[in-house]
Amino acid sequence: MASASGAQSIPEVNPWLVAIAVMSSTFMEVLDTTVVNVSLPHIAGSLSASVDEATWTLTSYLVANAIILPMTGWLASNFGRKRLLMASVIGFTAASFFCGLAPSLSFLIIFRVIQGACGGGLQPLSQAILLEAFPPEKRGQAMAFWALGIVVAPMLGPVAGGWITDNYSWRWVFYINVPIGIMAILLTHIFVFDPAYLRRRASSIDFWGIGFLVLGMGCLQIMLDKGQEEDWFASHFVTILALLAITGLGGLIIRELMTANPIIDLSVFKYRSYAIGTLLMTVVGFVLYGSTVLLPLLMQELLGYTATHAGVTNFPRGFASFLAMPFIGVLTNKVDTRKLLFSGVVFSAGAMYLLSRLSLDVGFWNFWWPLMLQGAALGLIFVPLTTVTHDPIPRERLGNATSIFNVMRNLGASIGISIVETLQFRSMQRHINTLDKFVSPSNLKASNMIAGLQQNFVAQGADMATATRRAYDALWGMLNRQAAMLSYNDVFFILSMTFLAMAPLILLMKRPARRGAVMAH
Repeated sequence: MASASGAQSIPEVNPWLVAIAVMSSTFMEVLDTTVVNVSLPHIAGSLSASVDEATWTLTSYLVANAIILPMTGWLASNFGRKRLLMASVIGFTAASFFCGLAPSLSFLIIFRVIQGACGGGLQPLSQAILLEAFPPEKRGQAMAFWALGIVVAPMLGPVAGGWITDNYSWRWVFYINVPIGIMAILLTHIFVFDPAYLRRRASSIDFWGIGFLVLGMGCLQIMLDKGQEEDWFASHFVTILALLAITGLGGLIIRELMTANPIIDLSVFKYRSYAIGTLLMTVVGFVLYGSTVLLPLLMQELLGYTATHAGVTNFPRGFASFLAMPFIGVLTNKVDTRKLLFSGVVFSAGAMYLLSRLSLDVGFWNFWWPLMLQGAALGLIFVPLTTVTHDPIPRERLGNATSIFNVMRNLGASIGISIVETLQFRSMQRHINTLDKFVSPSNLKASNMIAGLQQNFVAQGADMATATRRAYDALWGMLNRQAAMLSYNDVFFILSMTFLAMAPLILLMKRPARRGAVMAH
């Protein structure tokens, strides 16, 4: 269906065909941000590199993506949404193919940069195009369908990547994008059209703004990606990156507020609901991606799950989102979206709290209910949050607003991944130091445990000295596992309280002026 603004010039198209077109390209891009992670050891071995060197295939992608994403609104205004989307999908698909062919790590990194740059605009472009295609009363359903892919893709990524790598080759992690990309290109060419208000003369280029953006976002993304590995500010490398990021982002803000033709229009933050909603989406990115990283680590490293078993155990979250999204899409037109959003934040905080109560004796059902609750809660967050956040934004400024919205969500995700790993590591060290006092000859319970272990090892044929050493090693292993479990509990509790602290801000947001208001994820 054509938008009102462009009804005279845009052909009538079934909006669900447009949704499928933009969904396929966006799902491909979001999936690719996580599908490569589990293939890193295989990539490193195949290309004669260390795993640390191979992680640059992730960092390079994220840096290029972070630089292009905030520029998407400006690029679309100057070159057209459809043209930019077509170019992005073609570039992403071609880069994926060449990543699969990579004969060396440097070759792979170069095309991962191209892939990340081309993928940077896919999400905000797809959002804006969908909003033009659907009438206001159906936008809730459309965005629920679209957001479902965005929620499910990061959860499927590690499982799909592991299965493809184990059964075929890491190169097929990239090759699978080719048929999806070709389909997206054809569907976009046939069914997607630009609204009339986008067909205007190009504006001047803000080279200073672009320069500050590249410096600030590039250094910030590298710092977040490598911070834990380099022990954060104990490293001169990370400290320099932080200073450059502050300089670049500070210069960007000043420049964009002063120039007549900014590449990022920061004036959208004058709308209270948009400013609060963007902050909330940053926190959602922080918690969602932080917990997505923590759970597989807990399951595989601590509980001994295989990658496939961990993926199956994480399945309830995506399944619950899949079930909830269609109903929530309908509810956004009937219920105050702020109430839905508040419920989603509280339920998600509750899910994180349940995960913070886990122990080493957990089974599948101990994960099932918290993850089902979180999956349903994510549905109550994504669609209502994008509704109320973008409601006050004028249609012609929507592309810029969705770009910033996505930047902040991705930034929250990067911060979340970095921070939760650091918090978990430091919490584990603290618990180890606390439990260390337990292993002492003066502690009767510890002495009895060691004596029992010694007897078991002696019964297995070990001499007393060997049995004693093995007994202490076994006890230390148990204490380390317990410390690790407690550290995961601590981080999940922090994520729970972080979500809960955001709930009062929802009360400050304005109720959408119309049903099915402008939305973007």
